[in-house]
Amino acid sequence: MTLKKTKVIVLDRDGVVNEDSEKYIKSPNEWKPIKGSIQAIADLTANGFEVIIATNQSGLARGYFSEYDLANIHTKFLSLVEASGGFISAIFYCPHEPGAGCDCRKPKTGLLRRAEAELKISLREEFFIGDSMKDLEAAQAFEMRPILVRTGKGRYTEADLCRTLRKSIPIFNDLSAATKWILNSKSNMSTS
Repeated sequence: MTLKKTKVIVLDRDGVVNEDSEKYIKSPNEWKPIKGSIQAIADLTANGFEVIIATNQSGLARGYFSEYDLANIHTKFLSLVEASGGFISAIFYCPHEPGAGCDCRKPKTGLLRRAEAELKISLREEFFIGDSMKDLEAAQAFEMRPILVRTGKGRYTEADLCRTLRKSIPIFNDLSAATKWILNSKSNMSTS
């Protein structure tokens, strides 16, 4: 199978696009976008990026919310993005608990392999923006370019990065700042 090469960016959801909660995001009312994140997705779309979400959603297996609830959360999310002129190509999620032994729960790369297979694209060397070490490890394991944001669990993850001397990962305050950097980098690459 030949994978088409396109500009793709993978985003984690909770803590990157929307506010995270230790009690889980269980309904559309609890799903609140982080300031600037919806516009950032619209800006990526406007600049030719295919935007994909890869998210762990163990609240399903824990019984905190249902597939129906998750679908309603994603309907709200997609509606806000589309109202801003953006587009999400696909949302891939792991419904399992951490100890389930699945291959889709980040830091494993099952969600990324599934994205490549279903969308017939290559994710190698593309950006993956997350707020947790699991996101960064999945990106690195899949030969993607990890970016850390300080929203969500990002500040704790940044402290871990400093302790483990993994300082080559770009770090930004939020998705909006990371998007601006990516768009400036891409335009700089195309003009050089």
